[in-house]
Amino acid sequence: MRVKAFGIAKEILGNSSIYIEPNTVTTVRQLKDYLYERYPEMLHLKTMAIAVNQSYATDDTDLTEGAEIVIIPPVSGG
Repeated sequence: MRVKAFGIAKEILGNSSIYIEPNTVTTVRQLKDYLYERYPEMLHLKTMAIAVNQSYATDDTDLTEGAEIVIIPPVSGG
């Protein structure tokens, strides 16, 4: 499963996307835990949203192979 990242999340991952083996994570909560374990700097983000198929997802949202998954880091602006 491919996970895209933007902004500071992209910098933390060291790439604009990562690949996670299918069935490694099956929910957004598991994805967050996976990211926090492998990329501890993610824990320092004040907020981090996950979008699945162009909609913001809750921790209980199921992840399936082929879904478009995006990490949306905190956004600042003026």
